[in-house]
Amino acid sequence: MPAPSTTALLFAAPAALAYALAALGLARRLRAGEPANGMPAPLLLAGLGAGLQLILHVWAGTLGGAPDLHFFAALSLVSLGMAVLSLAAARLERLEALGVLVFPVAAACGLAYALGGRPGSGGGALAWPILMHAWLALLAYAALALAALFAAGLWWQEHALRQRRITPLLRALPPLTQTESLLFRTLVAAFALLTLALAMGLVFVENLFAQHLAHKTVLSLLGWAVLATLLFGHWRWGWRGARAARWTLAAMALLALAFFGSRFVYEFLLGR
Repeated sequence: MPAPSTTALLFAAPAALAYALAALGLARRLRAGEPANGMPAPLLLAGLGAGLQLILHVWAGTLGGAPDLHFFAALSLVSLGMAVLSLAAARLERLEALGVLVFPVAAACGLAYALGGRPGSGGGALAWPILMHAWLALLAYAALALAALFAAGLWWQEHALRQRRITPLLRALPPLTQTESLLFRTLVAAFALLTLALAMGLVFVENLFAQHLAHKTVLSLLGWAVLATLLFGHWRWGWRGARAARWTLAAMALLALAFFGSRFVYEFLLGR
């Protein structure tokens, strides 16, 4: 049987190629101003890439006896969630541009997992509440990462319109109101997933301080509080635009530090 890294590359390499071709195809369509009719070939390629990336993780989980949630594996899973959400969003008018950013990220994260991760080293079975907590957290990160892209796009659109710089890229993006609506719909989904993940973690994970999870819990709760404040401010006082973008990016930074920052420190700096 091939070494795990070789087998992982058999899935990750063609997935990355499919993602890259999809991003290039979408960029070419957007530059030419072609309308999105049905399911264009670039999106079919991206779907193939997502399918191969999913198979990679299913194979690694089967080999290791449990889902692999190490640093590179988690990055790859989050990028896979972003790719799937981008494919779903591409059905909406003028949202194909999202894939130009997301698909290369998914390609890079999948390759990083195959080359630098430890596919197949799941570390044993987990209790279902802990497993559910992990999956909900990863889905929340994926949704929030997508919201961060919407927030950055919204911020840039507002700035460009104020400066009256109407570029071809600006014309390829959705209208400002649609971007803002998508931002808050995605934020609500991310907040709901994160709330469920934190609730399950607080109920079922014992001895948080003994397990060196205190800093992760505190940062996650801070990220949750930022999201809650932003959504309440949008509902109560109509917060939007650059203010909403800043709060979204702040929440994303806190949650990235909570999970990926702590994973990086423990796995690569402390070797645990």
